[in-house]
Amino acid sequence: MQILIVNFNLSGITEDDFVNHANELAPAFAAVPGLVSKVWLAERAEGVYGGVYTFDSADAADRYLASELCAAVASNPGLA
Repeated sequence: MQILIVNFNLSGITEDDFVNHANELAPAFAAVPGLVSKVWLAERAEGVYGGVYTFDSADAADRYLASELCAAVASNPGLA
């Protein structure tokens, strides 16, 4: 197993916008090879959001980190 934890702040979008976008992306994450689970995080008081990804191997985590999906999420201007 390999765990990846990602944290970010929202930039110019509301939490509702973020949740709607996350719901739209859920099927893409469900299709990531080797991704066992993804738990969304929210610390509203501090404005910190993110996710805890569990992969079945370090190779699966590395493939995700090199994927177009990861690059698209990382380049989203609404996430800082």
